[in-house]
Amino acid sequence: VQLQACGGGLVQSGGSLRLSCAASGRTGGIHGMAWFRRVPGKEREFVAGISRSGDVAPYAESVKGRFTISRDNSKTTMYLQMDSLKPEDTAVYSCAAVTSYYPTGLPRVSTRYNYWGQGTQVTVSS
Repeated sequence: VQLQACGGGLVQSGGSLRLSCAASGRTGGIHGMAWFRRVPGKEREFVAGISRSGDVAPYAESVKGRFTISRDNSKTTMYLQMDSLKPEDTAVYSCAAVTSYYPTGLPRVSTRYNYWGQGTQVTVSS
């Protein structure tokens, strides 16, 4: 499985960006996909996730009400609509895919994810 993320960039505070993550290869085994972000010197943070069946995991508190995760009907492309961006949203955003089913819902721990795309930088200026 290969994941290709794009859509990052520089935006002013209050602006919007839309990230996308396209999965290719043997995607039939993907159970869910998620977005994580990392700021230098900090742990990688779960942002949002969506299962193959379309169930959306609870968003990170820091983005709730501002970010929206979705996917296309082919279930191989995931999006993250980011509105009302704040400088503290500045980070490298990465998409990830998990092939295992977790009865408690999509994992929020990065180590549970099997595949990762390259990161895309999001910079929000004040």
